[in-house]
Parts: sequence; structure tokens; C-alpha cells
Amino acid sequence: MIIVDSSVWIDYFNGKKTPKTDWLDAALGKESVFIGDLILTEVLQGFQSDKDFKKAKSLLLSFPLVEMLGREVALKSASNYRYLRKKGVTIRKTIDVIIGTFCIHNAFSLLHDDRDFTPLEKHLRLKVIQS
Repeated sequence: MIIVDSSVWIDYFNGKKTPKTDWLDAALGKESVFIGDLILTEVLQGFQSDKDFKKAKSLLLSFPLVEMLGREVALKSASNYRYLRKKGVTIRKTIDVIIGTFCIHNAFSLLHDDRDFTPLEKHLRLKVIQS
């Protein structure tokens, strides 16, 4: 099971060709790709045109939707953030700690293109898709 982060979806919708977007394009219809509610929000809020918004919304909602934040993940995310901070690592965006923690907690792999996930991979065993 794979969660695709907004960092990859945004590049994908913008037509940016990267190893991550290539992997995503090849995986669609072949891999178990899920969309997180927080990622859905991050991606859709960036569309300027209604037409593009509706098209992207339709595509993203064709994937199984998972709710990423609840009591357990909220508490574990705070603990993970504190753990990393004690190691001298500060994650820039809280939402990335939540997404990473959700993936760790639920044994999902993450496809991303965001350096904030590297410490979660290194110190907390976040499984990532290598492309």
C-alpha cells in the first residue's frame, strides 16, 4: 500500500517530469495507491482554475481515501517530532510529520519528493518508494 505525497502529485499535475512522477505514472492502475485526506487538501487547494480543480478532484477521489489524523496518529506525531528534535532535527512542516507517522503506524510506503521525510526515514524507519 502506497501513499503519494503532495510533493509528487503537484509535480505530476504540473507536467513536471521527474523520477518520482515517472514512477507514479507507471504505477497508476498497477499498484495499491491511496490518497490521504490531508494530501487531498494540500493538492486541491493549489488549483487556480475550476476546470483543473474538478479534473484533479475526480482523479484523486478515484483512489481509496484514508483519514490520516486521529488520536493515535496525533499523539505519535507529537512524540516523533519531539524525538527528532532531541536528535537535532527540526521538521519544517507539521503536516509532513503527520503524513510520515501515519505511514509508519499503518505500514504504508510513501512516494515523496520532500526533504522533510528524510529524517523520518533515517531515524523512524519510514518506508519510502525509491525511484
